[in-house]
Amino acid sequence: QVQLVESGGGLVHTGGSLRLSCAASGSIRSSYAMGWYRQAPGKQRELVASITSGGSTNYADSVKGRFTISRDNAKNTVYLQMNSLRPEDTAVYYCKVTYYSGTYIWGQGTQVTVSS
Repeated sequence: QVQLVESGGGLVHTGGSLRLSCAASGSIRSSYAMGWYRQAPGKQRELVASITSGGSTNYADSVKGRFTISRDNAKNTVYLQMNSLRPEDTAVYYCKVTYYSGTYIWGQGTQVTVSS
């Protein structure tokens, strides 16, 4: 079974940038979509951005124009470039792969903290 490992989280000031990476232990070529989700304390997990195998992207309104999702199938890795970070972006960020069968796998998460 494919495992996902997120990295790149950390502490950054308002207006700063971070680049998250999600490395899969196996091929992601057969996946339907890859996505980044986040969960802040006391809140439900929410979709941040997703990208299909065809390259179509989708973003939460709150991150449009600031975040960019991309995937490198050769490296089995999905990225989330986060610019102009705000304190409300503080959360644990999770990577998820969804297959055409409907099955999905979550990563363990990486903490992003934006200080004001």
